[in-house]
Amino acid sequence: MVFRPVKVAVFIDGCYWHGCPEHYVPPKTNSGYWSDKVARNMARDRDTDQRLTQAGWTVLRFWEHESSTECAAQIATEVTKRRTQASHAGKQTR
Repeated sequence: MVFRPVKVAVFIDGCYWHGCPEHYVPPKTNSGYWSDKVARNMARDRDTDQRLTQAGWTVLRFWEHESSTECAAQIATEVTKRRTQASHAGKQTR
């Protein structure tokens, strides 16, 4: 999910595909392949976060098992904060 005007990017990561420290359980069959796949996903996530942050974005990541209500509240707080900052910055440059 992207809030482009305020540069906030939101990711909801699946516990299995992104290696949740609480819930990821490596499969019993073909475990080498899947462990490598999940490790690559995690590395890509870190790279994505770094690139977006360097470009001035705020990155929010949540696990699929987290409360959607709590996630939505955190997203709303961050978007509101960024909108307020942008509004104040606009007034200062005038």
